[in-house]
Amino acid sequence: MSARKRSLRLGEHVLGLAGIAAFLLLWEAVPRLGIVSQAYLSPPSQVAEAIWQLLASGALAKHLAASLQRSLYGLALAIGLGVTLGLLMGWFARFETVVDPILQLFRQTSAFALFPVFILFLGIGELSKVALIFWASFWPVLLSTISGVRQVDPLLIHSARSMGASRAFVFRKVVLPAAAPSIFTGIRLAGTYCVTALVAAEMIGAHSGLGFLTLNAQEVFQIPTMYAGILLLALLGLAMNYALALVERRLTRWRRGLTLNA
Repeated sequence: MSARKRSLRLGEHVLGLAGIAAFLLLWEAVPRLGIVSQAYLSPPSQVAEAIWQLLASGALAKHLAASLQRSLYGLALAIGLGVTLGLLMGWFARFETVVDPILQLFRQTSAFALFPVFILFLGIGELSKVALIFWASFWPVLLSTISGVRQVDPLLIHSARSMGASRAFVFRKVVLPAAAPSIFTGIRLAGTYCVTALVAAEMIGAHSGLGFLTLNAQEVFQIPTMYAGILLLALLGLAMNYALALVERRLTRWRRGLTLNA
């Protein structure tokens, strides 16, 4: 990387940090100056103190572990089934013709609307919460995988077939790499939906988790703890997105080589 590019990237980081600092200062000033009552909006210093107390008491580790377990189980199931089904639907036209009408019907049904059904069949324990997270995360993975397979350049496929490549070889060596960027886009979207569904899942019938912590703090009017829970959920979503982006960069390093050569 050239010195100019490093300087530009450093400048972007500095501007980003300055924006965050300005936001935190404004947030601190608004309740401190009485513009908004601290009974409704806790300053970030109090939120940080609440997070420290949760960390010191061990409650944060318990709630974070519960949320991570539920979200990762649901997301892993969504990725496994969504990618597999999406590849089959994108590659086999007849299979898509049979399955697509049913999936289109289910896709219009909100995960939150189905939560009572999940509870009815799976109980109020962990299975229903994982099922809700799975349902919300499944659709972006499925649709992005189908789109990625369909958008593979037909010229690449025909070229490989004309040189004697088998259908299985073309699928593994041409279709999968070409569809990978679209698949990872769906997976990263699923990571966002996963955290959103996690909050709803933990607000009903849960005794641990960041969503439960946030709702319980609101009910007992521990406002700094409530904002701490909201902030921790946002940070969890950012961390998950960053981790998925790292995995994507690792598995699609060949794309950067093509870009540099171009």
